[in-house]
Amino acid sequence: MTRTDTGQASPGGATASKADRAYQAILAGIRDQRHEPGDRLVLSQIAAELGMSVVPVREAIRRLQSERLVAYERNVGATVVGIDPVEYRHTMETLALVEGFSTAQCAPHVTAQDIAAAREVNQAMRELAASDETWDPVAFTELNRRFHSILFEHHQNEHVHDLVHRGWTRLAALRSSTFAYVPGRARASVEEHEQLLRLIEAGAPFAEIEAAARAHRLNTLHAYLNHQN
Repeated sequence: MTRTDTGQASPGGATASKADRAYQAILAGIRDQRHEPGDRLVLSQIAAELGMSVVPVREAIRRLQSERLVAYERNVGATVVGIDPVEYRHTMETLALVEGFSTAQCAPHVTAQDIAAAREVNQAMRELAASDETWDPVAFTELNRRFHSILFEHHQNEHVHDLVHRGWTRLAALRSSTFAYVPGRARASVEEHEQLLRLIEAGAPFAEIEAAARAHRLNTLHAYLNHQN
């Protein structure tokens, strides 16, 4: 069984959901800044680029609307949303809770190989943050996502894991990165990563790891809010 363009199950099975493919393509465009805040998303154009009908593209747009990355206005169509400071704060506060819990819950299952891989990513982040010439907030943010993903490889609660990824998706509405607005936060973030890895290596208690991971996310939020004020 696969799904047709309408999302209904159909026999024959070769295609992954076209709506999912359209969703991922549009979301990648938002993250890569090819779709800027206020940009109109023309369904027929996107469908032509992806080689599909407008039906799955419309489904993808509805999903992005539900995640508050896209808005729909009568006689205008679908447009990419701009930065909403309140939504950003709420998302970051929620992520602080669920990431903290998930990191602490997964910590006993993180292997030495995981730690080594996370340190390698963190070193790349350190080198990127140390040079004004090579500074790239989008690349730094992608490395940051990779770092935290390594620590979630052994997730124990599917619901919490899903909430983490939903939060990351909402943050894509920032287009690039908090680090684009407060680049000084990058170096502190790298050091907090190392502190977190040391706690996991040492087998620190759940509460200690959870508090460190939660504070790490909130520190980024506070840096952004202080910059706005």
